This record gives sequence, structure tokens and C-alpha cells, in this order.
Amino acid sequence: MGESAYELLSISVANEAETAQLAQGLAALLAVGDVVLLEGTLGAGKTAFCRALIRAVLNEPDAIVASPTFTFSQIYAGEKLTITHFDLYRMGEPEEVYDLGWDDALIDGATLVEWPDRLGALRPVDGLRVLIEPDADLETGRHFRLVGPQGWAKRLEPMTA
Repeated sequence: MGESAYELLSISVANEAETAQLAQGLAALLAVGDVVLLEGTLGAGKTAFCRALIRAVLNEPDAIVASPTFTFSQIYAGEKLTITHFDLYRMGEPEEVYDLGWDDALIDGATLVEWPDRLGALRPVDGLRVLIEPDADLETGRHFRLVGPQGWAKRLEPMTA
């Protein structure tokens, strides 16, 4: 059984550059074993957020970070942290994630998961949920809500300062 989930941070951004700043802030806080679950409609900005976060972990602002929509997962080895990025949009049964290196990803580094609902009962209850909603009034704007166990609250404090 996992902890209860709390809304830990709510922030609106005006454009993709501000989305990248938010992702960079989270990247600085990630550690081995962390799971970030990205939720939002198609085109909400999940992949843009992941791309910016991975570039920050790699410390390579121009790194090529491909969407794993067709490969299902990509591994990025940074100097201090390995990131495995999963896009489960096209995945069938939840158990298929084991064929993609799920167990290793959870042990070896931090894990980013787009479309985490596809995990069903395998969805980590202690993961940090990043809910992304397009802004109704600003085409390039997004609203982010970070939701997770209370243990994330202290870790996210640098992002609220």
C-alpha cells in the first residue's frame, strides 16, 4: 500500500520555454528509483516536458531526445543519473512493460512514463504525477499540477522558492 496523494505544486506556464524551465527544476531533484508519471491529453506537452527534463539531466541543451512513441522506451545515461523514458500510448496489456525493461528502469535510475494509465495495477503508487492541461485562453500555455505522496513535498520545495 502506498501513501495518500497530495497536490504538491500547481503552476501555469505561458510557452514551451517556461515548460522547459519547470522540467529543468524537476530534473535537478530526481534520484535513482524515482518515477514520474505524465498525464494529459494528446498534444498536452508530455513529450516536450520529458525532452527538456532529459536534456537537463544529460546537461546537453541540444541533445537529440526522440519520442519513444514507436520504440516504447528510450534510455539516456547521464553523468549522475540514468533516465528511462517510456511512452505507453500504443502498449496493449500492462504486463508488456516488462519486455521493455521496466524492472531494470525502476532500479537503475529515474523513470518517466507517458500514458501511465496503461500500466493498470503495475502503476507505482509512490510516483510523482505530473498532470498537464492546455490553457483554454492561451494557445501555448499549459497548467501543471504535481501530485504525489507527502515525501515529495520537501523535495519539491526548491521549485516553489
